[in-house]
Amino acid sequence: MNNSNPFLFAQDFTLALFVRGPVDATTKFFCAMMPEHVSADPEPSHCDGQCADSAAMPSLTRVPAESIWLQKTFRGKMGSRNYKIYVPTSYGREPLPMIVMLHGANQDPDDFAAGTRMNGLAEAARYIVVYPEQPQSANAARCWNWFRPGDQIRESGEAALIAELTREVMSTYNADSTRIYVAGMSAGGAMAVNLAVTYPDLYAAAGIHSGLPYGIANDAFSAMSVMNHGSTDFQFELLRKESEQRAYRPLIAFHGDQDNVVHPRNCDDLIRMNCTFAVSTQSASRQISTVATEDGIYGHTRSLSYDDEGGVVGEQWIIHGLDHAWSGGDSGGSYTDGNGPDASREMLRFFDSISLNTGGDREVSA
Repeated sequence: MNNSNPFLFAQDFTLALFVRGPVDATTKFFCAMMPEHVSADPEPSHCDGQCADSAAMPSLTRVPAESIWLQKTFRGKMGSRNYKIYVPTSYGREPLPMIVMLHGANQDPDDFAAGTRMNGLAEAARYIVVYPEQPQSANAARCWNWFRPGDQIRESGEAALIAELTREVMSTYNADSTRIYVAGMSAGGAMAVNLAVTYPDLYAAAGIHSGLPYGIANDAFSAMSVMNHGSTDFQFELLRKESEQRAYRPLIAFHGDQDNVVHPRNCDDLIRMNCTFAVSTQSASRQISTVATEDGIYGHTRSLSYDDEGGVVGEQWIIHGLDHAWSGGDSGGSYTDGNGPDASREMLRFFDSISLNTGGDREVSA
């Protein structure tokens, strides 16, 4: 937080009110003020070394006891963060794919892991999963600061911090450098977009749930505006002019059409953004199929977008009836709705088809 600048102070407090509500925001906000571009040191870890699965985390107890669920701290040039890491039982130092999971507001790694059930799926699919933690000392609502200019560019702010953390974990666990992915929910989804755009040589693809496009906000007030209404054509004209200098990675994006925190128009804008970066014309071919509601599962519209060469630019899922919640998630975590299609499983399916080649370009299997 920037308590030295009254204008930025007011912005951050207003955003905290929007995300948390007045009582909780007031308490947490005034306990969490710090300069805008100073990365917070991590808060004390709840445990060191291997953490035992608890009965309160049903998603974690369903994975084998021999799997590794560790609490660690990263310290780098841009600051420090606690994080948790899940390593599947079958790990034997061979290169495995890895997902960096960025939680949303009011969440932490345990909560996010439980709600997405990603660890259980990663056990079967043999993925390493990393959960960086945003402390309240960096943002009153524990949001990643996706909207700040200094956190939207390469080698700066939280984007650089997360990229550094990613590289350290890759080295420690001998992860497959061609199969590193980033995913997130809400503010974490927006930060995952920042990373996909600014570090296309590191992340092969991104999974975004209830997130926002890149570069459409530059402070807390504009962030609230786009969260409520989506972006503007003017903003996309600016992106189009800059698109030759922007890289892209294939995205799979999920959004509930009843989301009252991040307007679902942002999901359309996100795919549109990636097409702006990826294609030479203003339009991309689309293939659309709609699935009706049955057996208590929300219906959805699934759309595929392609670049000029026929490669996948984006896969979009609009979930009919879903609010601001992880589709197909576990009630053991916050902001989840088990009635939707399984977003975590679909993300893994999408990631399985995409890798970086040695030249840094993407490869997409049929």
